[in-house]
Amino acid sequence: MGLIKAAMGAAGGVLADQWLEFFYCEALPVDILVTKGQKRVSGRSSNTKGEENIISNGSGIAVADGQCMIIVEQGKILDYCAEPGQYTFQTGGEPSLFAGGGLGENALNSLKNVWERFKYGGSPGRDTRVYYFNMKEIIGNKYGTPSPVPFRVVEPKTGLDLDAEIRCSGTYSYKICNPMLFYTNICGNVAVSYKREQIDEQIKGEVISNLRPMLAKISAKGIRYSELPEHEGDLLAAMNEEMREKWGGHYGIEMTKFTMPNAQIPDKYMDMIRDAQQRAILLNPNMAAATLVGAQAEAMKSAAKNEGGSAMAFMGMNMANQAGGMNAQSLYQMGQQQEQQQQAAAPQQTAAAPAAAGWTCVCGNAGNTGKFCSECGKPQPQDESWTCECGAVNKGKFCAECGKPKPQETGWTCSCGAVNEGKFCSECGGSRP
Repeated sequence: MGLIKAAMGAAGGVLADQWLEFFYCEALPVDILVTKGQKRVSGRSSNTKGEENIISNGSGIAVADGQCMIIVEQGKILDYCAEPGQYTFQTGGEPSLFAGGGLGENALNSLKNVWERFKYGGSPGRDTRVYYFNMKEIIGNKYGTPSPVPFRVVEPKTGLDLDAEIRCSGTYSYKICNPMLFYTNICGNVAVSYKREQIDEQIKGEVISNLRPMLAKISAKGIRYSELPEHEGDLLAAMNEEMREKWGGHYGIEMTKFTMPNAQIPDKYMDMIRDAQQRAILLNPNMAAATLVGAQAEAMKSAAKNEGGSAMAFMGMNMANQAGGMNAQSLYQMGQQQEQQQQAAAPQQTAAAPAAAGWTCVCGNAGNTGKFCSECGKPQPQDESWTCECGAVNKGKFCAECGKPKPQETGWTCSCGAVNEGKFCSECGGSRP
């Protein structure tokens, strides 16, 4: 009875799989990364008893915008298509009477398939599936640092070079760029779908772990922590550089956007930065003088309010000045001297460098002193200008001012530069051209 049941199952299964299938996928929501293709079966369809994971030759597979389709046979990727449109499956599926080719050949292949299924107890000995991948950008992924991340603060103007810490948060987006790698290394065969929540924690953890080397590259470019929100392109490039090998080469995904709208430095580091900036301001004598004048003015106001101690306060200020303390007038004089020195040095810096001795060849080699270029060997170009009787300097055959022709030369100039009268150059022996 078992053999009879297997034979009937094999024959019935082959007949049921003679119908061509049509696979499609509705618009994939943002939380679905991969889904299994479904056969279109309506109330009028007679293709209701075919095997689940069997595709007949000649079946149609529809691919929409933002999707990529792959066909997996026996767990191995057989084919893929990322262009929108309808794809016809003709790569080794189940034989069908409705497939292209001769009817007799298709019928013979179907009979052979009955015997193959009979050997497996009436079931097909293969597994073929269609998977659709969401190729759209997966947006709205949030991240945040649970603890401060090292960030180097470099300010060339103030001479500050501080290893500080930073807390940051923001969002990032990614998309599948290589469906074959994603299937092979991440999702594999799925019964229904593979959701983003199954990989979100892994991706988020790797983003946070790569913040430290990424921020090191950003600080090396001289980008300040307060400017991070305006440098999304630099942040994305640095993050992709850190994760290209792991994400692109193993997962088959790439980051498409990375933002950092919130970046904060602890107060202790902010105080150090402000102190350094304040000291840098006082290095300018004019700024230091203005600060001193402001402090003296405040001291005078306070002394004026103190009826008994105002005289002592002014005496103290005079004694400090007489003892050699710096006053505002001296600082202003230092500032003026610096400005004068800078103004005197500016013309010297902007003045053009003296021309190099020698002549410049057409190949760009400058400083040639001989008759030939030391780089390419070409002769020194001759000045072809001539002066007319009217005083105008010309380069053509006629004067541009009075129209007189160029006077005929009695001699000729050799390529070496020598002027000769005879048929041969008196300098190098070359013949007259």
